Amino acid sequence: MTVPDFDAPVETMWEGKWIVARRQGRWEYVARTRGIQAAVILAIDAEQHVLLVEQYRVPLGQRCLELPAGLIGDEHDGDTPHAAAIRELEEETGYQADRIEELGRFFSSPGMVSEGFTLLRAHGLTRIGDGGGVAGEDILVHRVPLSEIGDFVAAKRAAGVAMDVKLLLLLAQDWLR
Repeated sequence: MTVPDFDAPVETMWEGKWIVARRQGRWEYVARTRGIQAAVILAIDAEQHVLLVEQYRVPLGQRCLELPAGLIGDEHDGDTPHAAAIRELEEETGYQADRIEELGRFFSSPGMVSEGFTLLRAHGLTRIGDGGGVAGEDILVHRVPLSEIGDFVAAKRAAGVAMDVKLLLLLAQDWLR
């Protein structure tokens, strides 16, 4: 069995404005530049509907169904997961939360990407606008009953929409029975 060289120096192979490709020993991976992180929001209203967003994702070449999310520290000095969650929830979905609860930090593809995200739960939702994101984002907002999430995801998948891995959070209850 070959043991990875964890003591090898990290070298930058390529760096852009938002991401950097790195190598450490035999391992190649991608990271965010400038310490940028992500906030992902689990927003379930009082009627037990979850807020989802659908938007075109260039790396996939198709639309993707996701939990609302956004970057922390990309354009706002001193940004925090809490502040980003409030901002992104309003921009993407048109909903405001009375309270934001931090649920923890997670990594979606740690074998090739160092980026993690902070998962936050939005409580006390009030609709204050249409959502849809900022100029150029073209975000569709979906308010889906939790009891119908499996069927909704299956229909979207059948229609050719990609699924973000974080949707497993909502699907697990049906799959683990």
